[in-house]
Amino acid sequence: MNNLTDIEIRALNEALDDEYHSWATYDQVIADFGKVQPFSNIREAEAHHIESLRTLFVRYELPMPKNSWPGKVERYASLQAACKAAVAAEIANGAMYDRLLIATQRPDIIKVLHNLQKASKERHLPAFQRCAQNSGCSGGMGHGLKHRQGGRS
Repeated sequence: MNNLTDIEIRALNEALDDEYHSWATYDQVIADFGKVQPFSNIREAEAHHIESLRTLFVRYELPMPKNSWPGKVERYASLQAACKAAVAAEIANGAMYDRLLIATQRPDIIKVLHNLQKASKERHLPAFQRCAQNSGCSGGMGHGLKHRQGGRS
């Protein structure tokens, strides 16, 4: 028995789904534009965030959902458009964690959610803001979309 409330379970699932979505989005940007910064580093950070949440799922004996986002995320016409969208996503991510953090009093869950929020606000957001201003993106093999532009797959 996991002894979590329904609200806590929903909060963990929402956090995991958001991290899955971010990972898949940043992975798609890399597929479309090459191994560009900050996307490649932040995609790896998202993988670590997923693992942090997985630890809680295991501890509380919750079923670990699979990532359903690959192939279903937004595609961008340019790297700068992807950066601007990532800025908005990281801002929304911080607000989501504000809401999820009040869903529990459990120190282990609070610690993980707080750490994920802090990474989003203090590291990911500034990196994407620099990229959106066209001064912080680097690396990669080209700047055009290799596949289909816009919309969801």
